[in-house]
Amino acid sequence: MFTGIITDIGTVRELEQQGDLRARIATGYDTVGIDIGASIASDGVCLTVIALGDDWYDVQVSAETMSKTNLGDWAEGKRVNLERALKVGDELGGHIVSGHVDGVAEVIAVVDEGDSTRVNLRAPSELSRFIAPKGSVALNGTSLTVNEVDGTSFGINFIPHTKDVTTWGDVAVGDRVNLEIDTLARYVARLAETTTA
Repeated sequence: MFTGIITDIGTVRELEQQGDLRARIATGYDTVGIDIGASIASDGVCLTVIALGDDWYDVQVSAETMSKTNLGDWAEGKRVNLERALKVGDELGGHIVSGHVDGVAEVIAVVDEGDSTRVNLRAPSELSRFIAPKGSVALNGTSLTVNEVDGTSFGINFIPHTKDVTTWGDVAVGDRVNLEIDTLARYVARLAETTTA
């Protein structure tokens, strides 16, 4: 489990197709404190560490993960949001995030508003019903509050701090973004389905 509070920006150092995709991610984390088999959310995708170096870790990305996320867009040099797994007793500053991406949203507008940036995205139609104003979503692993919803599109406001400590300062129209809907929204929707059936 994760919180959606990004604690490092990594860089994709190497990509190699070996049946599954193997990716090497450079990180500022102290890798001495990372175990083989640890989970690190990389752009919001929970990936398992399979090898470690002084300033990098390797992961394998399955075809299933590639089909549900934007990891197929990764290229060497790409910056990615990183978060280590939540430990018992850690501060929960964002919301509960599983690292199991539900789908990919597309950035359809980016507008500066004062020092902040308003970003509008289009969600896959089957996921848009789970997104509500003032609710939470995880986008590329970042816990964010939804401002407004209009059909399949929704808006997020990024303050300068968030743009500085995540990759959201680089956002552009057309970007494909990993979307994880709020777990609570999923269960509320499921409960509503079963009580009306």
